[in-house]
Amino acid sequence: MQRNSTAGTNDAASSDEGTTDERTLVSVVDDDESVRESLPDLLRTLGYEVEAFSSAEEFLSSGHMSRSSCLILDITMPGMSGPDLLRELRRRRQAIAVVFITAERDGIVRSRVIEEGAVDCLFKPFSETALHGALQAALAKT
Repeated sequence: MQRNSTAGTNDAASSDEGTTDERTLVSVVDDDESVRESLPDLLRTLGYEVEAFSSAEEFLSSGHMSRSSCLILDITMPGMSGPDLLRELRRRRQAIAVVFITAERDGIVRSRVIEEGAVDCLFKPFSETALHGALQAALAKT
């Protein structure tokens, strides 16, 4: 993930981080610890409430599914994959917008997940601008 050097901060994102407020909850599901640490920090500067999970199974059992407006979801993970989680959400009739992220630069996989209902699929490393644009598109659909 690449940050833009001109990125601003949102004061609302840094105040009362431990409380539930009207900020949009974005859940990050990625088995890579460095992504689970850095991506939530970036999302908070953009004004989102964030929860991070190391697996699809952890997300499903967390109780945050019904509160999440958007999932930023890795495609390839041990156990349940990102596309498997997307299908499970659809089976459960959970209308959560999904933005996939992946280190695999495979246009066929990207096309397939978008065909299955993802809003976007970003290749790692992605820019803050690309992430913010994908999030805005995802949240416009909810």
